[in-house]
Amino acid sequence: MGPLTGYRVIEFAGIGPGPMCAMLLSDMGAEVLRIDRTAAAGLGISMRTKFDLLNRGRRSVAFDLKKPEAIAAVMRLVEKADALIEGFRPGVMERLGLSPDQCLARNPRLVFGRMTGWGQVGPLAEAAGHDINYIALTGALHSIGRTGDRPLPPLNLVGDFGGGALYLALGVVAGLLEAQKSGKGQVVDAAMVDGASSLMTAIYGIKAAGMWTNNRGENLLDTGAHFYEVYETSDGKFVSIGSIEAKFYEELLDLSGLKGQELPNQMDRTAWPALKQQLAKIFKSKTRDEWCKIMEGSDVCFAPVLSMEEAPKHPHNRHRGTFVEVEGVVQPGPAPRFSRTPGEVQRPPASPGEHTEEALHDWGFSTVDLEKLRAQGAIVQSK
Repeated sequence: MGPLTGYRVIEFAGIGPGPMCAMLLSDMGAEVLRIDRTAAAGLGISMRTKFDLLNRGRRSVAFDLKKPEAIAAVMRLVEKADALIEGFRPGVMERLGLSPDQCLARNPRLVFGRMTGWGQVGPLAEAAGHDINYIALTGALHSIGRTGDRPLPPLNLVGDFGGGALYLALGVVAGLLEAQKSGKGQVVDAAMVDGASSLMTAIYGIKAAGMWTNNRGENLLDTGAHFYEVYETSDGKFVSIGSIEAKFYEELLDLSGLKGQELPNQMDRTAWPALKQQLAKIFKSKTRDEWCKIMEGSDVCFAPVLSMEEAPKHPHNRHRGTFVEVEGVVQPGPAPRFSRTPGEVQRPPASPGEHTEEALHDWGFSTVDLEKLRAQGAIVQSK
């Protein structure tokens, strides 16, 4: 029932941003068919498969892409697909005989989504890399960290998932919308270095205005400000404060007990370190739960810092159904929400090749076709 119901997407199996993009499209209702290599098939359901949550929501078929019969079969799938996503290095799809030009010749309406770190062109296009490298090149990694410390990698959220998967998903959906008008497909070149740079747009604007320095931990949003910070509580836990606006800052002063004292102006950067020490002492005087009773739900802009075990149990997350349980595995649910066509997790993660014959049959392959492909070693059904 999701908003992408009726769309068919082919996903070439990969890691990180590609699978997450496919998960997002599946959560929104698209039928996503994952193409795995036969070398990965035959393993059956394992604990790893069960917890490989980025692979949820779609069926898996296994092809030996070194065989021409497999490439021909994939091209048959391409003819019936609305979109295709792949995350290989530049040139791999071309060497397989599945280039954008070849696929678009078979299906002119196809949206061909390409996910890479450095992009399809450029001096680094052929180089290996990971999230940490891509965000390093954008200014994002340099900007994250505390005063006097090294840059702090924010997990792989900014490059892989924020700058990668989300931009690829946006590009694919935008391409599908445009194809409805023009009847023509196109290539989406989604590079994590581009996406992560795009995520930094506001910060680059603030810096251009002279309101952001290159010194980590001294700016408004990088823990430089005492009113945008994480503080430890008496029980060794933490709370987050984001009282940027003046009216929210007044609420912070009130509920922390600082109201009425003679204090420097909120935006006096020279006073931030001393005020931070003062607030640190105050927050250390009570437990996290005690501060929740005082500040949670107020205009302080406050939230407890929850662990991954605690987050699914928080009343707000439970009320919204932010987390769901699928076959005993608690995980984030589909996002965003739609009022009329809600998304859902279509199925648990699949092992490579788990649905080879079932899915290919549903995409138009006959029993005879499948028998031939099996005999040729072009496909594998995992056991």
